[in-house]
Amino acid sequence: MLLVVMGYCGKIMNYPLRNLIYEKIKQAGNMTDAELINILTKDGVPITEAELDKALLDLEIYGLVRVSWVTKDKRRIEAGLVDSNPS
Repeated sequence: MLLVVMGYCGKIMNYPLRNLIYEKIKQAGNMTDAELINILTKDGVPITEAELDKALLDLEIYGLVRVSWVTKDKRRIEAGLVDSNPS
């Protein structure tokens, strides 16, 4: 699923789902996967568990989020792991 955003020249640009997910996580700081799905659904972005898993994996590989298991069926997602001023 991709969110469609109008570009400045009238062109339609695709906004990757992973970017939208990262923005939601960054705004909240941390949340569970169920909370994230609820927020996206309320915003009109239908998402499957597989799409969420893929996006979270990509974000974790990029070092933007950390995903850890809280219980067997619940994951905690944290944002803000990238150091913008490396020493």
